[in-house]
Amino acid sequence: MIWRIIICAIMGYLFGTLNGAILISKLTKHEDVREKGSGNAGLTNFLRSYGGWSTLLVVVIDLGKMVAACLLSTLIYTKDADVAKMITGAFVQLGHIFPIFFGMHGGKGILCSAALAFIMDWRIFAIAFGLFVIIFLLTKLVSLGSIVAATAFAILFAVFFADKPLVWGAGVFMAALAIFMHRGNIGRLIRGEERKTHLHKSKNKE
Repeated sequence: MIWRIIICAIMGYLFGTLNGAILISKLTKHEDVREKGSGNAGLTNFLRSYGGWSTLLVVVIDLGKMVAACLLSTLIYTKDADVAKMITGAFVQLGHIFPIFFGMHGGKGILCSAALAFIMDWRIFAIAFGLFVIIFLLTKLVSLGSIVAATAFAILFAVFFADKPLVWGAGVFMAALAIFMHRGNIGRLIRGEERKTHLHKSKNKE
């Protein structure tokens, strides 16, 4: 059955490379979002750089690819649906962050992680997302909210899936990777230089 897991992993990675921010910026703006703002191919930089309804398309793609990959994985690896979805989801995140078709330079994986949390256990999503919202509303710092949510993500998977080491292990890995991808943000947070995001502005000036 290991070959089925390998297929799930490869499929997940390929789905993950469908980076919403890159695709939509190229298709609708004829630009590469990675050449704007922070240079990150993620939702926050897309929102700051372009705003508007095209941002919703980014969300749909990045959430949709996780949902589609996880659903397909349960048809490929039928022994344990939780393991199938979690391993696949971890590789979707890897593909999102390191997309082979886009020079291995993608996003930070927070939206993908949120989608997987909802798929695996809505309570994990609710708690982690709730913490993100609270931190963001208090500070207007998306990065800080994301880091706190990722930390909660790891802890909650370890709690809710304590009897499934492959599942919670993948959850901890995903959270650690997401936090690592925020290492630049962490440095700016420490120095008090991190940029704030205001949702009432459709497009922030660079």
